[in-house]
Amino acid sequence: MNIKNLILTVKKKINENLIIENIDIQDKTFLHKNHKSHEKNKFHLKLVIKSKTLKKMSKIESSRKIYSILKKELQDDIHSLQILIN
Repeated sequence: MNIKNLILTVKKKINENLIIENIDIQDKTFLHKNHKSHEKNKFHLKLVIKSKTLKKMSKIESSRKIYSILKKELQDDIHSLQILIN
């Protein structure tokens, strides 16, 4: 999957499964291109989510929720996921 399609998929899945006010997804893959563990077709994403629902959860609970929603993408297309909840 290319990065544009991945970002669209992630946004769609998050919006369909969570109550959020806003989501910003940034491709941070360029920061990791020279790392030994870098995989050519896997991406590093940063999610900045504004959500009252997620904000009420503990960091672990909210991260687990997002990881469960993005399970397939994490297996196939995402190497690293940074999550910030506002």
